[in-house]
Amino acid sequence: MAFTLRSLWRIRRIAFTAIWAHRLRSSFVIAAIALGIASLTVIVAAVDGAQKKAREITSDFGPDAALIFGGDVFNRAVGQRLTTLTHRDARSIRQMLPGVYLVVPMRSKQGITAKANGNNVEVGRVIGSTANYAEAWNWPLSLGRDFTQPDVDRGARVCLLGVEPAQILFGRSDPIGRTVFLNDIPFTVTGVLSERGTSSPNARMDDRIIVPLTTLTQRFNMDRRYFPALRVKFTNAEAMEEHKEGLRSLLRHLHNLRDNEPDDFSIITADEVMKFLAMLQGSLVVFLGITAASAMVVGGFVLANLLYLSIAERQMEIGLRKAMGARNSAIVMQFLIESVALTVIGSLLGLGLGIVLGKILSGFDLIELQLSWKVFFIGVASAVAVGIIFGLRPARNAATLDPIRALRGDA
Repeated sequence: MAFTLRSLWRIRRIAFTAIWAHRLRSSFVIAAIALGIASLTVIVAAVDGAQKKAREITSDFGPDAALIFGGDVFNRAVGQRLTTLTHRDARSIRQMLPGVYLVVPMRSKQGITAKANGNNVEVGRVIGSTANYAEAWNWPLSLGRDFTQPDVDRGARVCLLGVEPAQILFGRSDPIGRTVFLNDIPFTVTGVLSERGTSSPNARMDDRIIVPLTTLTQRFNMDRRYFPALRVKFTNAEAMEEHKEGLRSLLRHLHNLRDNEPDDFSIITADEVMKFLAMLQGSLVVFLGITAASAMVVGGFVLANLLYLSIAERQMEIGLRKAMGARNSAIVMQFLIESVALTVIGSLLGLGLGIVLGKILSGFDLIELQLSWKVFFIGVASAVAVGIIFGLRPARNAATLDPIRALRGDA
């Protein structure tokens, strides 16, 4: 039967009066739903944040690039050799593989202290590279220039600063042309990388200094024949699968690997990065989804049980309303309004709690959350659904009470 606006307003007033009269009991339902919606808020924001981060990482990595590591990083065996990439590999890839326009060998060293301008900092990573590091990593410079091939050829003591060491060593001053001492070896700053942010809680992308590969190996007495990583860029990003297979075939030939021998190198492209991030995102969704669903179901059962208890205590009220002509549909609507009102209030409280939890988790770099109106709509819609699903049966039971027995209190 259709309800008039006036009758709906009267039913709503009765329902809210009942909620307020049993406010302690109502608070249990609100708290249970709030916990479920808070979990749901975190999962939706976390999934959106993971998707945003995946797009950023993939963009930073470059859809036209491949990163080659020595050794099999996916199935690393004990004692496996990791130094397998050589300058011969780099030259052969550059000269023999179609579509290649940039090949940049790299290696790194940790535990180096940088000093300048009366300040010092232990740099997360000092990276040795050939020319065009910024172009190879799609990483624009905010100041200055990249070092050149002549800098690499003569082992020049020049460097690019990441944002973090640049700010610690020079503050707001322009560092271009200034001297930085790396373990007491002087380097001239030629450029500053733009800010890129963090890739994980333990990997700050901006905490690095880039120097010519020849300079790093000569000045810090490192192996000059092998290097752990090789960055390759191609002219056609649409053919990355073919490029990857060409790289693999060429490296296996250069390393004299037989058909039954595994690769002694690993090739990573943007597709592999996306697959890995999608796997992590899927695990995150499953874990948080189970948590949110469990909390919501618990909240729903709490709601249903408290409605049954409320109906048992309010038999005379229900019997009196039915004796005065209230239809079954009006009784059902009253209890559904009570049920949905409790879950919606709980959802709003849960959204606030979820946002606070999200800010705390983001502050600790445990997870990146992306809050949007979608979170609000999903939270409220889920709460309404729980209110209707778990409130419908108790509401129907209330509507089917015999008014005479209800008034006597023995229904």
